Amino acid sequence: MHYSVNNIQLNVIELGNGPLTLVFLHYFGGSALEWTNVMNQLANQYRCVAVDLRGHGDSAAPPGDYSVNTMADDIMALLILLGIDTFVLIGHSMGGKVALAVASRQPTRLQNLLLLSPSPPVPEPIADADRQNLLETHGQRSAAEKTFTQITSVPLPERAKQQIITDNLRSDQIAWRSWLTVGSKEDISSQVIAISVPVAILAGTADTAIPTHVHTTLTKPYLRTATLDFVAGVGHLLPWEAPDNVTAFIRKQLTVHTKE
Repeated sequence: MHYSVNNIQLNVIELGNGPLTLVFLHYFGGSALEWTNVMNQLANQYRCVAVDLRGHGDSAAPPGDYSVNTMADDIMALLILLGIDTFVLIGHSMGGKVALAVASRQPTRLQNLLLLSPSPPVPEPIADADRQNLLETHGQRSAAEKTFTQITSVPLPERAKQQIITDNLRSDQIAWRSWLTVGSKEDISSQVIAISVPVAILAGTADTAIPTHVHTTLTKPYLRTATLDFVAGVGHLLPWEAPDNVTAFIRKQLTVHTKE
């Protein structure tokens, strides 16, 4: 389903219903489809809303601003349009940094902030050579296949593998370049100090895209009350690689902190 907000058409996948809404934001080069297995397990209790961020998946890719705060503006506008009241924000990787920006605005009725291997609020430490290679090879299937191998650790069904590669290839060039040259380098650490809701982080121990030390040194110190947990042997794509662990993590955090 497409919704027009903030002068852009955003694709949204909605599933389930309940008094509490779970809002899911995906990783760089991914799409809302990464949350399918997780949403299927939660939809009997919660309203699940997964968003294709601008320039990704089936959302539009207009020219212009793709900064973290502009993507946060998109989400804030979508919350209003969809009449989302009490909600939990769940962000993965790039979507985690966008979720941090949204939560820093202290939206009314935000209950929890859950982050899966998030890009840190300070510039993400991507090696210059890796950054340049990603810029130069985007759109090449061989590069997308190589990226798949690098960012996953758990064997996945062929159908999932092909979807991950397809999402990489269909990410718009403007969005791709903007994240690598602008968004991933942004410093929003002064904003996230304002976050007052409970924050929990989950990451894979085999993640080479955003290694464990990034969470301990570049993210958690800016989130004073955040907890940090790991899934052994899992790479960067937690919702694809370990949906059951992600679902259990979400349920645990909601049980502990959320008042529906």
